[in-house]
Amino acid sequence: MKQLTTYNRAAQYLNRIFDLMNTQLFGGELERPTISIQSSPKTYGHFTLNPNTWISKVGATHELNISAGTLARPIEMVCATMCHELCHYYAYIHQIKDTSRNYTYHNRRFKAIAEAHGLIVSHNEKYGWSLTEPGEPILDFVLTNQLTDILLFRNEFYGISVGGAGNRTNNGQISTIPPKPSSSRKYRCPCCGNSVRATKLVNIACLDCSEQMVLA
Repeated sequence: MKQLTTYNRAAQYLNRIFDLMNTQLFGGELERPTISIQSSPKTYGHFTLNPNTWISKVGATHELNISAGTLARPIEMVCATMCHELCHYYAYIHQIKDTSRNYTYHNRRFKAIAEAHGLIVSHNEKYGWSLTEPGEPILDFVLTNQLTDILLFRNEFYGISVGGAGNRTNNGQISTIPPKPSSSRKYRCPCCGNSVRATKLVNIACLDCSEQMVLA
């Protein structure tokens, strides 16, 4: 696979990740939204509740945005952000009230949906069950589909605010504030290329080749 170093290739890749995630983790329930890559210094992503956010002559869609300044994070973190937003999408189509307090507080319904779809969920006093990171199902999803990091991001030199955990604006846009950094490490067999991920430094060998795996 060619390296993901251009905007167009990254956009196509995010659409592919959505299709795979929708099929494998959401049972194919979700129609593809318009997936955008926009500058969003305070968030990792958002999902718009308005089904007419993008309109063309063939129809209208919601929007799912991945923040342009965060594309180059480890791919499992990008997938966790997309999964977080798809959990809001899932709640929307099933008419589940997953937020409260003027859409800023992620409640236990959101927590249940997120955990059921492979995320680890932590609590924030102000924003509720809104801090998400990849669980084993998301890590397996990345490995099974041989997903690789996006080697491109928008240079937002002023940085990202990490105060808070999530919010939804008055026009029905759910935003995700950066989750915890990933502790996942990828090990690869230098002989056959088999790879695994671990959450700490380990000594591990490929039983197919009797070779020690190396940190990728």
